[in-house]
Amino acid sequence: MPEKILILDFGSQYTQLIARRVRELNVYCEIYPYNNVPALTDEVKGVILSGSPCSVRDAEHPTIDLAQYLGKLPVLGVCYGAQLIAHESNGEVTPSTIREYGRARLSELHTANRLMKELTPGSVVWMSHGDTIKEVPDNFEILASTDTVRVAAYKLRDQETYGIQFHPEVTHSDEGKTLLRNFVVHICRCMQDWTSEQFVDATVAELKQQLGNDKVVLGLSGGVDSSVAAMLIHHAIGKNLYCIFVDNGLLRKDEFANVLDSYKHMGLNVKGVDAKSKFYDALAGLTDPEAKRKAIGRVFIEVFDEEAHKIEDVKWLAQGTIYPDVIESLSVKGPSATIKSHHNVGGLPDFMKLKVVEPLKTLFKDEVRLVGKTLHIDDAILGRHPFPGPGLAIRILGDITPEKVQILQQVDHIFISNLKKSGLYDEVWQAGAILTPVQSVGVMGDERTYENVVALRAVTSIDGMTADWSRLPYEFLADVSNEIINKVKGVNRVVYDISSKPPATIEWE
Repeated sequence: MPEKILILDFGSQYTQLIARRVRELNVYCEIYPYNNVPALTDEVKGVILSGSPCSVRDAEHPTIDLAQYLGKLPVLGVCYGAQLIAHESNGEVTPSTIREYGRARLSELHTANRLMKELTPGSVVWMSHGDTIKEVPDNFEILASTDTVRVAAYKLRDQETYGIQFHPEVTHSDEGKTLLRNFVVHICRCMQDWTSEQFVDATVAELKQQLGNDKVVLGLSGGVDSSVAAMLIHHAIGKNLYCIFVDNGLLRKDEFANVLDSYKHMGLNVKGVDAKSKFYDALAGLTDPEAKRKAIGRVFIEVFDEEAHKIEDVKWLAQGTIYPDVIESLSVKGPSATIKSHHNVGGLPDFMKLKVVEPLKTLFKDEVRLVGKTLHIDDAILGRHPFPGPGLAIRILGDITPEKVQILQQVDHIFISNLKKSGLYDEVWQAGAILTPVQSVGVMGDERTYENVVALRAVTSIDGMTADWSRLPYEFLADVSNEIINKVKGVNRVVYDISSKPPATIEWE
């Protein structure tokens, strides 16, 4: 097992960012809800307490038994975590005179302290808190202040316990990564040896031991996660991995054939299944987005189960579950309210009596891509934009028909092809087209038309949690719009979506 940092989540919106920043330092870490933390093991080298929307002044504020960590391991409290340590140590936490949200500058830095090493006076940090640590006990040493916060950072004199009132994990904190490196490398003494190469070697060895000579079935999507999961398992058990790629009739133009071809070149054992008619039948007449998602999920399981039963003695189902899915399922407040249906982590219908193997369940999306590069997976697969599980069904507003799918496939193909030809594809995190239920008047030649409006959507993002609309060049949009209207029968108007997430979502449904 690799050495690791434990991150205890008190409900902060930034907790995943803490983990990402620690991982970027080649140090392995895991997030756990504060009320569901595993017992300490020798691999744990330090603990980080996250922020929280709660206040330590609340009667039922989230808390832990700090005695099991303080003085035994290095501990870093971030924002609420720092306030919790101070509060439990008989310090004084009071409401801020004004809510402090935004940039501040560090002053009175004790750079001789290992946590503050290489930080510069005036360094910008990001504040986001409604409470302030007003007084600390005598055994607390103040390491930094700001114009409005006297206790911006502290250390307990007799132990490696630290607290900071700001958020080093967000990019607005100029030297936040330096501070985190100081904690996990210089204070926790982590080796920084957790790399994609190390992950591949360890995971393949673990899979060989876990799976032995058993047969494994995996549903490929053509996307990054399932492809990387497939190659890891393939390296471990070879032809005992059976991959199934289902054509649900909602893929991009020519995607079924193209993806099957790319997998053949990777040496994977893949079977393509044409199930378009089953999906179209199940979707007939459905207009509600959630109803469409559930129908697609149900038919996929039926088709996948039917194909899996054709493989004798299959024991395992492989899934491309990644770490954000796991974190969400174990969140402080339980799985969040349903915005839209996703696959459940490890969720299988009762009739599928298979054990589950999830080789990517400790990785973030960017780490999955790094592992894919280590496995020499083609950049065309690793660089693919995310594509929704329900496919074009949630990019066709209203009911689904084969005719509408064909129209949208043509529009989408023109848009994506032009992004690639113009060198813009890799600058965009996700792009696609939406067929709206709106018709508009147009003129083609000397004739009046009354045809469909399509919307183009392109966003920039790091992980999809937030996104901004892409500022594609006007000339590019003009050329794409012109090509779509000229070549796609049934479309006479193209619009461009300039909404960011939040408040909008990336997909329209």
